[in-house]
Amino acid sequence: MPGVYAKRGELSEMNIAHHMQRARFIKGAQDAVAVGATVVSTYAELGARVAKLASGINIVASKLAARPSIALVMKNSPEYLEVLYACWHAGCVVVPINSKLHSDEIRLILKESTCSICFFSNELQETVMNACRDTSTLMVNVATAEYRSLSRSTEVVIAPKKPEDPAWIFYTSGTTGKPKGAILTHGNLMAMAACYFLDIDPYGPWTSIIHAAPMSHGSGLYSIPHTIKASCHIIPDSSHFDAVSIFKAADHWPGSVFFAAPTMIKVLVSNFDQASADAIRLIIYGGGPMYLADITEAIEVFGPKFVQLYGQGECPMAITALSQDIHADSANPQWETRLGSVGVPQTMVEIKVIDESGCSLAPGNVGQVLVKGAPVMKGYFNNSQATQKSLSNGWLHTGDFGELTPDGFLVLKDRRTDLIISGGMNIYPREVEEVLLSHEGVSEAAVIGLQDSVWGERVVAYVVKQAGLDACPEELDRQCLSKIARFKRPKEYRFINSLPKNSYGKVLKAKLKAIASHSEPLQ
Repeated sequence: MPGVYAKRGELSEMNIAHHMQRARFIKGAQDAVAVGATVVSTYAELGARVAKLASGINIVASKLAARPSIALVMKNSPEYLEVLYACWHAGCVVVPINSKLHSDEIRLILKESTCSICFFSNELQETVMNACRDTSTLMVNVATAEYRSLSRSTEVVIAPKKPEDPAWIFYTSGTTGKPKGAILTHGNLMAMAACYFLDIDPYGPWTSIIHAAPMSHGSGLYSIPHTIKASCHIIPDSSHFDAVSIFKAADHWPGSVFFAAPTMIKVLVSNFDQASADAIRLIIYGGGPMYLADITEAIEVFGPKFVQLYGQGECPMAITALSQDIHADSANPQWETRLGSVGVPQTMVEIKVIDESGCSLAPGNVGQVLVKGAPVMKGYFNNSQATQKSLSNGWLHTGDFGELTPDGFLVLKDRRTDLIISGGMNIYPREVEEVLLSHEGVSEAAVIGLQDSVWGERVVAYVVKQAGLDACPEELDRQCLSKIARFKRPKEYRFINSLPKNSYGKVLKAKLKAIASHSEPLQ
């Protein structure tokens, strides 16, 4: 396998780019990338383009003092994989940035990460130009001749990398403050890929993955295990998520797997197509709470072809998993309880729940969730203070509240910042949201705490009604009082058309609080 591999002894085996070239030479005839039903490259073709583009990136990098960090502000596309692996091949660190962010948000990340080059999709040119103004960042539109000219006829060998070398800087969504850049190393990403095969998708066959979610996030991370297996990467032929494009891709590529946020699964359930659903092998969900009512409905519609994962940018896709076998085990008396959890620790990590003093808690007690293991980040980029706060003796403080069941399942309650303390009592919004969603007239619900002169905080529920059905405050009160303690029920119900969410489908509770502070109750 000439040309692209480093010499023996140079520790290139931990460079993620190794797997692309392995697929190129061993399984070169297999389809690598498709847009909808149309194959655009085999692994032989993709691997060659990656090695040639890496050569051009090397030339640019040679003019800099060190290997640069390279930003990717791109929509899902065939070029995404090409650029991603070429950067690693050249020994650079990638900074994938959510393409739906505002230019000011992108500018902040570019400055924080000190990116020297920014690859971007053609339709994002105005946004990226605004983000890069008054900077020295080299901007490269992947739809132009400039981009194609970076590919050289002479291929460069894969840059040697050690397990502890940075590979991906993942910027947090910033829903609770200024985003921070979690440094994920080549070793972290290899551990994440191992967890994929051990805990998420152990049975295969790994023939194709549909990139339904942004490749700047979970779907892009899962391109790594699927490149290891030389799967075909399917880019839906729609520029935005919709059920039709996903089902069309599934029809043409039966046996596919994809990662989706819970909100995406709700869309698929609402637009169910039996034949297309049968063609899907596995749906992996995570990135936000999946309520019991929603997952049981999804299983009724699609069958038990689901796996849930719990992870963070700081421990990507790899904290806990709720397996397909557990989703299918409806005869188990603990089935609903387990579906309401996020599963058990993945193979490469251990978890614990601690109290405010840092002591481990016994099962059944709520505290902060900590995780330790090979996928946990190296630290935050240029932010030693945040690193020291989040990492202690290898343990990552997730900021999430949860409890372990006696049989080892983790039940998440809420983010630490979402906890409501009313009248001295702790109230976890998710518990209240689960009850509200069990009412047939409720499509979505988000519970927040607002300042109250008497109680400290009062519980307020924002509710989206189910189309064609009704849900009045009196009915919702009765629903809550039948299932949870009186002090937990909402003091107010505010009915809205939709909940504010970020591009990953997470409800922006900080935005709800900001809206609430400038408005009167609607009910």
